[in-house]
Amino acid sequence: MFVNSRKGLCAGVVAGVLLFCPGGIAPLTAQEIPNDFTAIVRQKLAAVVAITTRQIIQDQTTLNDFLDPFNGRPGPAQPQVREALGSGFVINPEGYIVTNNHVVADATEIHVVFSDKETAPARLVGRDPGTDIAVLKVDPRPNMATTAWGDSDAVQPGAWTIAIGSPFGLGGTVTVGVLSARSRDIQAGPYDDFLQTDASINRGNSGGPLFNARGEVIGVNTAIVSPSGGSIGIGFAVPSRTAQSVADQLIRTGHIERGFIGVRLQEVTPSIAAALGIPGSKGALVASVEPGSPAEKAGIRAGDVITRFNGKDIQGVRDLTLAAASQKPGSKATVIRNRDGSQQELTLTVGQRKDEEGQTGAVPAPDAADQRLGLSLSPIPDEVRPQLGLQPGTTGVFIQDVAPNSLAAENGLRPGDVIVSANNRDVAQPSDTQEEWAKSRRQNRPILLRINRQGQSLFVAVAAS
Repeated sequence: MFVNSRKGLCAGVVAGVLLFCPGGIAPLTAQEIPNDFTAIVRQKLAAVVAITTRQIIQDQTTLNDFLDPFNGRPGPAQPQVREALGSGFVINPEGYIVTNNHVVADATEIHVVFSDKETAPARLVGRDPGTDIAVLKVDPRPNMATTAWGDSDAVQPGAWTIAIGSPFGLGGTVTVGVLSARSRDIQAGPYDDFLQTDASINRGNSGGPLFNARGEVIGVNTAIVSPSGGSIGIGFAVPSRTAQSVADQLIRTGHIERGFIGVRLQEVTPSIAAALGIPGSKGALVASVEPGSPAEKAGIRAGDVITRFNGKDIQGVRDLTLAAASQKPGSKATVIRNRDGSQQELTLTVGQRKDEEGQTGAVPAPDAADQRLGLSLSPIPDEVRPQLGLQPGTTGVFIQDVAPNSLAAENGLRPGDVIVSANNRDVAQPSDTQEEWAKSRRQNRPILLRINRQGQSLFVAVAAS
């Protein structure tokens, strides 16, 4: 499991977003690889801090159950103090400190403990729940030790990694390992893009730095996989590519701006690829386009498969989510989309995301099966339109019932779904869908259904044999 302990000592779980920072560092030569890491630790230990937080919580249930011993009436609820501990690191001599959002979220008091045991109050500059990065500010100290950002893109699996933090409240703890993998998606959020390391990370390491063999910060330790709560050698860090950009924005503006294009996406399964007549299953399928969005203005529509965004190949939904979010609102981006088997290039103006739930989120793609269709269809009853979340003027076919163990059932179709199109043909009567189903069976290819489910759009490819 992924451990996230805002109660007590911290080792959290959140997301990563693809943001860009300049640079490019040549790999270390054999002669440059240190025999040990004492020099790095000696130089950087003073720049790593422990972070203590206090949160005042009001118990509105249990404490009210106690009686006032003097008059027998329920006693007043008393506030409780919850304390938590994490790690952080100083990024410049002005006193700015990077840590995890989950270490400081909802805290009423934040203090920083330096390696010389001196404690200072800290002010929250800004935080980003989407990437689990936060920035604190303390008054500058004389000759304040600082860290330097490294290039997380230049670090390859097998390279040395060094974690420094305060696991279990033990300040100034050093652990060493290697980079186990890059670009890990642990299903924590839409911006997952973690570095994986086997350097020991435990509760209290959250927000601490992950260094390379040059002593540069390549990640912010954030999450662990742990059946027992302790390290088993699988830890995750937000890459410096992400953390540096987020920290810079928070210091500059106090908040984060992410690119927005206004599409809802789902993965291209082999069945969907076959139904669309495209080779392979790479790309991100546009399930719906938000009215008035940058995507709609650029001419993108439901059924398009986006295969490239601003020069980056798109393998799936996650690639496009990260790529779009990394763009500065107002900037221009080029998009390659596949429509009806042909590639086209479009240019759009990136908008600004207004929420973190993400209209670029993935829709779970159903599995294919090889059985009868098993749908009972009718025109959309007028009385159920408000409950279905349909926009005025929406046409389609209403699914009244789905036969158990049928192909439709095994592909996730539900009573109450509305079929908007079949094989990219708008449908208004059950016979329209039946005609496309028969055509697909003759051509021995899946039928591609576009479904409206409670106001959300998704595609389902159903094998026709």
